Amino acid sequence: MYVNSCYLYPFKQKRKMEKIALFPGSFDPITLGHVSVVRRALPLFDKIIIAIGVNSDKKHMFSLGKRKAWIEAVFKDEPAVEVQKYDGLTIDFCKYVGAGFILRGLRTSADFEFERSIGQINRKLFPEIETVFLLTEPEFTPVSSSIVRDVFRHGGDISGMVPQEVAP
Repeated sequence: MYVNSCYLYPFKQKRKMEKIALFPGSFDPITLGHVSVVRRALPLFDKIIIAIGVNSDKKHMFSLGKRKAWIEAVFKDEPAVEVQKYDGLTIDFCKYVGAGFILRGLRTSADFEFERSIGQINRKLFPEIETVFLLTEPEFTPVSSSIVRDVFRHGGDISGMVPQEVAP
């Protein structure tokens, strides 16, 4: 007797995969531009992991603990946002946490050229992970973490560039 295999398991369905995006960076400190990118990306993903890269060769102005605490405070009411630290290749950390997407914000055309190169290398290393770019809102285009650090270092007002959890 012939039995069609599709009748053997009529309720077998593929499980929906959770859409997880990794938003990597040093966040030294997190800026309003970073916050804007994450908030605007939330409807696109089930979870966004803000991944603070640890680079022992790089001098940071703010400690890893402080940066992590600031980000957690900013997104304390958002259950779909998680904050983790990592070292090594971003693509390896994506695989480790099950992220299928890398989220990046673009302020300028120079950012695009830089991020495109990294995105293409990541795709070559692991084609299953997609890089997604979101444009920064115009009012945050001139704001970068390095500019914020410079203004802060010289006693300037950074309150319009960083979330209130970071502003002194």
